[in-house]
Amino acid sequence: MEPNALLTQAGSHPAAQVVAYSTALPSLPRAVALLMSELAHEPPCLRRLNQIFGTDPALAARLLEQANASAIGLPRQIAGIPEALALLGQEQLRALGTSAPLGSARSVRGVNMRQFWRYSSNTARLARSLAGIAHQNQVAAYTAGLLHALGELVIHLADPEKAQAVNTLVAPFDPRRDKIEQRILGYNYGHVTAGCARRWQLPEVVIDALQHQSAPFDNQVYEPLAGILHLAAWRARAREAEMSEKAIAVSFPDEIGLALGLDIDMVLQQDPIDWSVQSVAADHDLDI
Repeated sequence: MEPNALLTQAGSHPAAQVVAYSTALPSLPRAVALLMSELAHEPPCLRRLNQIFGTDPALAARLLEQANASAIGLPRQIAGIPEALALLGQEQLRALGTSAPLGSARSVRGVNMRQFWRYSSNTARLARSLAGIAHQNQVAAYTAGLLHALGELVIHLADPEKAQAVNTLVAPFDPRRDKIEQRILGYNYGHVTAGCARRWQLPEVVIDALQHQSAPFDNQVYEPLAGILHLAAWRARAREAEMSEKAIAVSFPDEIGLALGLDIDMVLQQDPIDWSVQSVAADHDLDI
């Protein structure tokens, strides 16, 4: 079986078993607290709920999983947080909050969770902006960006020793991370995230984007959302690595940008105004 297909179907390969650890994905305690506080209002503000879920990848994943489980019989699967919120009731949302595993800055060994939450939110916002320019689905792009690195946490939770072995060679948010994981593990975080997304019954367009985010042209049918996700993650990881302007210019994935009609200047112009991102990790109002 090809590495890129490892997690698209059940099997005995170790990578397929890794997906089971997605149930332990930690949520930011402040996000859960804000969620429960908002649900105490009658009625709760949907815009505020959308903002809360939109800053916590694990919480968003559980929301989408629950929504798609409830959407059986509907004409299509749920790709975005607003759609999921429209489908679920307050009691279901409350149950999501009360059952969410709470995380901390060190809840996943080897991963700086504060950095993870910031990076995921930045990637989501960048993906949404790039999708708007490329005339692609911005809601799906935001979801893919927010969830795309959850596979990294799952790998760390499933096999901390192997994850640490990778960490000794390259940091979790290094732009080369996917290639090193592929070499050592036989799969990378994107493949694991795609396996989780299939388990959560997300739409195929999102699963394909997650599956091929590291190498969009490896897919038999090129999915533009995979290219958008690749560019957004490239920019966010370059930021986390504090790359110089020269290093950014040299590392820009030209072929992917060309396929989407996006050059490096267009991508860099979409940088979040505030890279510190006003997330629930900070004592600011939510603004996504």
